[in-house]
Amino acid sequence: MTNFATEIELHENAATSAAPDFNNIARVYRWMEWLTFGPFLQRCRCAFLSRLSERRNGLILGDGDGRFTARLLHANSAVMVDTIDASESMLRQLASCTPAHRVRIHNADARTFRPPRSDYDLIATHFFLDCLTDAEVRNLAYRLRNHVGPDAVWVISEFAIPSNLYGQAIARPLISALYRAFGLLTNLGIRQLPNYRLALSQSGWSLVHRRRWLAGLLVSELWRSDPNL
Repeated sequence: MTNFATEIELHENAATSAAPDFNNIARVYRWMEWLTFGPFLQRCRCAFLSRLSERRNGLILGDGDGRFTARLLHANSAVMVDTIDASESMLRQLASCTPAHRVRIHNADARTFRPPRSDYDLIATHFFLDCLTDAEVRNLAYRLRNHVGPDAVWVISEFAIPSNLYGQAIARPLISALYRAFGLLTNLGIRQLPNYRLALSQSGWSLVHRRRWLAGLLVSELWRSDPNL
């Protein structure tokens, strides 16, 4: 995918800030999630599992305690996974619930990490892109296009702010409160959702399916790479 080289160089310096530290909340993250959103975040993560049965090489960024990775490996007995996370504690949680012979664990900052393969047919980011700036998402999207095959899919779960009264009165204040809370707990510096859809569209991905949860506060999306780019 050499036609993306120039764009990658332009955004090479996007990921310069320190990664947030999720180590202190790794053991309690699942319970924090359940107390705030019940089962809905996990439902988002697994919304398209049935469509991933033919995938063979997965790249999973920021899966935290590994619940999606575990479900993917259970649903697809042939897929092999590279998983990347900056939190050692989260990766220990992931390692405890996934088979070591099918998962390669990389303790690294996903914003600058160079994946070891160039033929991934699956990328997954669940509630991860919301920890990045617009520039960091652009940089990541362009970079990953050089590491996927022609039939790759990208599965995304994210928060969203619907363009209606509910979005302005409920979703926006709630998301702002979540950013403030995670800023205190993890030193996350981001305070607003990035425009990841624009970044993916510009880097050769097309949205093919979307599901909404909690009146649009949560979204699950399936993107497909354009083999002509």
